[in-house]
Amino acid sequence: MASSLAERIAALDWHSLQQQLDGQGYAAFPSLISGNDCEELIATYGQDDLFRNTIQMARYRFGEGEYRYYQEPLPSLLQELREGFYPMLAQTANRWQEMLGREAIYPATLPEFLAQCHDQGQLRSTPLILKYETGGYNCMHQDMYGDVFFPFQVVFALNQKEKDYKGGEFLLMEQRPRAQSRGHVITLDQGAGLIFPTSYRPVQGTRGYYKNTLRHGVSTITSGTRYSLGIIFHDAK
Repeated sequence: MASSLAERIAALDWHSLQQQLDGQGYAAFPSLISGNDCEELIATYGQDDLFRNTIQMARYRFGEGEYRYYQEPLPSLLQELREGFYPMLAQTANRWQEMLGREAIYPATLPEFLAQCHDQGQLRSTPLILKYETGGYNCMHQDMYGDVFFPFQVVFALNQKEKDYKGGEFLLMEQRPRAQSRGHVITLDQGAGLIFPTSYRPVQGTRGYYKNTLRHGVSTITSGTRYSLGIIFHDAK
């Protein structure tokens, strides 16, 4: 049985995940982070020295809740997640580039990609932990942070729906050209995750592939407190 986090990431059914990403634009996977690790991540929320910034969402009309960006160096588990997911997702990102008639531009490793971010003045770390209490929600948005961005990000559920909170489903809205938008409502078990597009996905049309724009958010938490972990691969300006 795979034991290290890197082994568990490698042991995911990547063939199925790639098919889901190509076919529907997003892909969920079963619990990857243990319950103990989830609890430890939630406990970091109160350790101010681990974070570079805290955002009160209501202040910016982003929603109701709070999130905190981890500062470098990242906690080891976050670093392993970021480095472990990047290579396989870079393959998909380059395939999507080619579908749209563009050059494959994403390097094979995370350090190489982050070097591209840093060359463009994007130096601030972006992995974050989000906290919503009763009545909290996250408006539909995209996490771009600069001219250089990676087309995928990953979110993990850190506590248990129906036990620790109710409501708070993950929302994904897809804008389709000359058609009404399509919405997806996704729930995750504790420690499980979702891969989804940062900005767009390629869709097959009669004249080749075109781009559908996507935004994501969180529905209203009706009771309790919801924590989640966001792994964004590009750094921010």
